[in-house]
Amino acid sequence: MLDGELNILNLLRIGVDIALVWYVLYKLLMLIRGTKAIQLLRGIFVVLGIYLVSNVFELKTVQMIIWQVIMWGFLGIIILFQPELRRALEQLGRGSFFSRNSHSEEESLNQIIEAINKSCSYMAKRRIGALITIERETAMGDYIETGIPINGKLTSELLTNIFIPNTPLHDGAVIIKQDQILAAACYLPLSESPFISKELGTRHRAAMGIGEVTDALTIVVSEETGQISCTKNGELHRDLDQEKLVELLRRELDTQYKAPTSKSWSWRGKKNG
Repeated sequence: MLDGELNILNLLRIGVDIALVWYVLYKLLMLIRGTKAIQLLRGIFVVLGIYLVSNVFELKTVQMIIWQVIMWGFLGIIILFQPELRRALEQLGRGSFFSRNSHSEEESLNQIIEAINKSCSYMAKRRIGALITIERETAMGDYIETGIPINGKLTSELLTNIFIPNTPLHDGAVIIKQDQILAAACYLPLSESPFISKELGTRHRAAMGIGEVTDALTIVVSEETGQISCTKNGELHRDLDQEKLVELLRRELDTQYKAPTSKSWSWRGKKNG
């Protein structure tokens, strides 16, 4: 009887131990999701995969090189993941590492969509040119560094004010991540596609360009016509009204704010000119 109770206690202890480890790993993955660290993590798995293959086929030279990489990799991980590790320790110190966000994901998404839609509508009516890029899975640190750091809460008033003509930040792109405006006056790569209409200007080419190299969602407000356009994965959708813009934003950002189980993004809008 006593042995049976001990076995049950051991099983419970093992179960709690495994669950705790998996939970911590899950929180760490959520912490680095959407940053360059996740790409580095994928690289680590590739290295480990190569090491396992070299063991199976007894590739001695490859084994030796990969083993040296693994031996020194721990120090490299600390250096490369320094910002994420520091953020994790800060959250642990604040007690927020194991806690849920006070605002629901649905409420946060609604606020983001409302702010972007309200700002774009205001600028479209007044023909104020704008270029707004929403960061998703692919990190955009290189492009953020080309602009002026903002790191402010996303509101329609702040977003609109940035693009007011003849102000220091109006020329260039604003980069948004979740409910934060990360930077303004950012430079985006211009698309070299020959299929872009000649009537479209630099903003549209920049929006197409960033869509060709990242999975970012980019919104353009035309200074000449006041039309609202959107690009994703190198596709351009023009002349979006408020209803279509809200529908598009909700469709494309919904899974991003609700812990997606699949990375297949739907893009069912009809392509225009």
